[in-house]
Amino acid sequence: MGILGWILFGLVVGIVAKLIMPGRDPGGIIVTILLGIVGALIGGFVGQALHLYGPGEPAGFVGATLGAILVLWVYRLTMRRRLIA
Repeated sequence: MGILGWILFGLVVGIVAKLIMPGRDPGGIIVTILLGIVGALIGGFVGQALHLYGPGEPAGFVGATLGAILVLWVYRLTMRRRLIA
């Protein structure tokens, strides 16, 4: 899957990650989906680089979703600290 495919896939994964991690995000739904795309790219790249799964395997969805959740979680922590300080 090329970079454009990962971006489209990341859009779906970003929405799924937002559904898994409900709550208010400082940037709104658009920023959350963009962070989901970034997380999907990172999760997909790392999973394939570690040979946990190959291109087109269903495990890629899980890896991308975990990457998106991780990026969203880090974003929330960072923005929460920034807003408090």
